[in-house]
Amino acid sequence: MTTKAWNVQVRIDEQGDDTIADAVLSLDNKMEVRGQGRSRRNPADESVHLIGDELATARALSDLANELLHVVASDIESRTHVPASLQM
Repeated sequence: MTTKAWNVQVRIDEQGDDTIADAVLSLDNKMEVRGQGRSRRNPADESVHLIGDELATARALSDLANELLHVVASDIESRTHVPASLQM
């Protein structure tokens, strides 16, 4: 049995009402998979930075998951020579 731990690093940048989160997963083969998410506070809403951070991060992680599925599909196709159809 093998146990692995993969770490995702999330960087959050706030610029006024905009928040951008970049998520990076570093794989064992030195490859990186990246995702990005954004949030924008409605000017009528109260300024709560944590909410913008959470939303942008959730979107970045979702994007990263989709990018990782593309990597997996490509890996499968390169070995089987058959189109792979992976869905979340």
